[in-house]
Amino acid sequence: MSSRRSRSKQSSGSRITDDQINDLVSKLQQLLPEIRDRRSDKVSAAKVLQETCNYIRSLHREVDDLSERLSELLATSDTAQAAIIRSLLNQ
Repeated sequence: MSSRRSRSKQSSGSRITDDQINDLVSKLQQLLPEIRDRRSDKVSAAKVLQETCNYIRSLHREVDDLSERLSELLATSDTAQAAIIRSLLNQ
């Protein structure tokens, strides 16, 4: 076990086992379309973590894009349409 992991265990007081890490990495792998759809089941934990970061960045970009498109839609819609869109968003 690395000294970095040992220090973090001592400082935080909580312990995470290798099995728990493997389980969490496996759960992440199932959530990632880039990895989930591959034929090979063997993907390194580092690759799963890198793809997780990439996927989260992608989702952030998508949210930003959709927010911008929604703002443009609301700006160009008449008052009644904008009110309907706002009410749907607040549900």
